[in-house]
Amino acid sequence: MTALTHTPSGWTIGGNGPLAVMAGLNVLEDEGLALEVGTELKRICGGLGLPYVFKASFDKANRSSIKSYRGPGLEAGLRYLASVKAKLGVPVVTDLHEPFQAEPVAEVADIIQLPAFLVRQTDLVIAVAKAAAKEKALIQAKKAQFMAPWDAKNILTKIAEVAPETGVILCERGVSFGYNNLVVDMLSIPEMKKLGCPVTIDATHAVQLPGADPRTAGASTGGRRDGVSIIAKSAVAAGADGVFLEFHTDPDKALCDGPSCLPLSAASELLTTLKRIHQALNG
Repeated sequence: MTALTHTPSGWTIGGNGPLAVMAGLNVLEDEGLALEVGTELKRICGGLGLPYVFKASFDKANRSSIKSYRGPGLEAGLRYLASVKAKLGVPVVTDLHEPFQAEPVAEVADIIQLPAFLVRQTDLVIAVAKAAAKEKALIQAKKAQFMAPWDAKNILTKIAEVAPETGVILCERGVSFGYNNLVVDMLSIPEMKKLGCPVTIDATHAVQLPGADPRTAGASTGGRRDGVSIIAKSAVAAGADGVFLEFHTDPDKALCDGPSCLPLSAASELLTTLKRIHQALNG
């Protein structure tokens, strides 16, 4: 498999290149925090020689409770992301939930992410594919929690029928295992790579315990923060081309998915280790 490159920014993933990093916040809280986290992650990745993309959501539309914080919304969120992109000089990735959001998101985001729950929604996939092709963006498609890795070929087929020249990254984020739990089958990574595109691991959402946060009596998603590094290291050892990670300056005070989020202070050690594993496999 040859490397996939985002032409406008020069960011690459796959092939014989270095481990790619998509990292940042779960959801945008304010512009200052986004810049603080992005600045530190850019510094770390730059020192390690790892291609870096800042990630954050502008709207978490699938929160467990209607009272949970969702984010600043489309307009303000894209403004924050554009600020990070301009001030830090890094590409950005964000997700979306409705077809009408595709064009405005593609005007800012260098990588548009299709959420796992929505990755089979044909109207959304088509809208994202068309917008990505127009703006020369890449697409990251998260494999749904109920989907077999080889069935991800159907996502690729839909995108190719609309935008055959648009590059696609597949993302593993775990599969439902009974109630309130997810597991990651590391064999899914080489299986998806057989489909001819780069594969990333979302090690943050893979440790979620959906609807099982004891702090809110199940009104939010729980998580196993200590498992993030285990899954990330295992996935890179299994052949993942990139990692998708979420950090916060104070995870216990994060407004979304705090139990699955790593402290920003842990980023350097983890990314250094992941680089070493990737190098050991790829030379």
